[in-house]
Amino acid sequence: MNAGLGLVEGPLHFLPAAAAAQAIAARELSPLELMKAHLDRIDKLDLKLNVFIRLDAEAALAAARVAETEAAAGRLRGPLHGVPVGIKDIIDVAGLATTCHSRILVDNVARSDAVCVSRLRQAGAIVIGKLSTHEFAIGGPSFDLPWPPARNPWNPGHHPGGSSSGSGSGVAAGLFPMALGTDTGGSVRNPASCCGIVGLKPTYGLVSRRGVFPLSFTLDHVGPMTRTVGDNALMLEAIAGHDPYDPGSAAAAAGRYGAAMDRGVRGLRLGFVRHFHETDLPAEPEVTAALEHVARTLQMMGADVRDVRLPSLGEFAAVNRIILQSEAWSVHARWLRERPGDYGRLARRRLLAGAFVSAGDYVAASRRRGQMIAAVNAALAEVDVLLCASSMDPACRIDRPADIDRTYTRQARTPFNVTGHPALAMMSGLSSTDLPLSVQFVGRYFDEAMLFRVARAWEKASGMDRKHPPIG
Repeated sequence: MNAGLGLVEGPLHFLPAAAAAQAIAARELSPLELMKAHLDRIDKLDLKLNVFIRLDAEAALAAARVAETEAAAGRLRGPLHGVPVGIKDIIDVAGLATTCHSRILVDNVARSDAVCVSRLRQAGAIVIGKLSTHEFAIGGPSFDLPWPPARNPWNPGHHPGGSSSGSGSGVAAGLFPMALGTDTGGSVRNPASCCGIVGLKPTYGLVSRRGVFPLSFTLDHVGPMTRTVGDNALMLEAIAGHDPYDPGSAAAAAGRYGAAMDRGVRGLRLGFVRHFHETDLPAEPEVTAALEHVARTLQMMGADVRDVRLPSLGEFAAVNRIILQSEAWSVHARWLRERPGDYGRLARRRLLAGAFVSAGDYVAASRRRGQMIAAVNAALAEVDVLLCASSMDPACRIDRPADIDRTYTRQARTPFNVTGHPALAMMSGLSSTDLPLSVQFVGRYFDEAMLFRVARAWEKASGMDRKHPPIG
């Protein structure tokens, strides 16, 4: 080890992925030391949080030892060398079961890595285990499944968001610095909002979905979940890129998404979609106040903030619902007929709804989707980034199904699954009960770099990357 270059500050379990990788490259930090710190943290907290379906500790320690030997010899696999990553359990990891948090797939051992996992390994990351989700990324949080639902590290009595619930909870709690999630109606950005981390739904097709269990072919995305904007950009650089064997993959080269991240927002045009949280689904007052604070802060930093109108949240939600339910039914119809009792109650109820959607409804929704894409494109021709709400409420109690049903649809995330535009959710502040509040930034297709630029400006001004849950 070197004498020290000052790259490691604070507890290792809250060290950003980029800083950890730099410290490992400088031989200031051992990959084995980093992995043990996270495993100690997991041992301390996971009984409270239920983040893991399968912790693969022995394999992770073995990989960390190899990474340590390689680093000592100056052989770094990539920009994430030796950094732990958690994988949502609808994404294949070779040799581990992809259960989708369901009895249906308890013994479904993956033969190979999903493309996104393979690319993370190529960048040097070490898989630490498979993470809790809502059943098949649609039914949750549920208490009638083989594994309990993940909980919110800011208050374990509260919902962590979903469906990438273990990913959001684990990153926020310091069990690992980064995780993979998936997003069909907001499932990366919901836990990012509830748990106070950074969650990106990239442009549709930017990240391969091969090796990821589908929910809706038209709406599914894979995205990075991290504690900092910089880590999110670094992780996206590792997983993005064309996959000729994924029919939804875009023929676009991966970029250096964080290269302009610290340029600030002076001169940028931000479109504030106020009607989402003011009239479509009126937000809690603390959410509204936090959104106004974000807008004012960015304006004071030199951005031109102007109001923008899009189709209503009700219209977006209806189109999302029809497409999602129809396509999810096509995936699950056989199991729902043959093994309905093996689903949890929530997933069964939500998936069965697709059996009653007509072909005419699906075609009408698809046509309206095209018009919505045009509307968002037109707005983004006039501004550089959209600013809007993510969740309209802080996280509710996890043991109150009525509150979960009431708040789950009170969000502004589904519009950008419908249109496929990149969208990033992050913390905008804390509520009076010390639960995260959130903001969402939306960009043009394949312009994730601009999203990171705006998000980093807010992060730098607010210090949101330095706020951690009080647990542990």
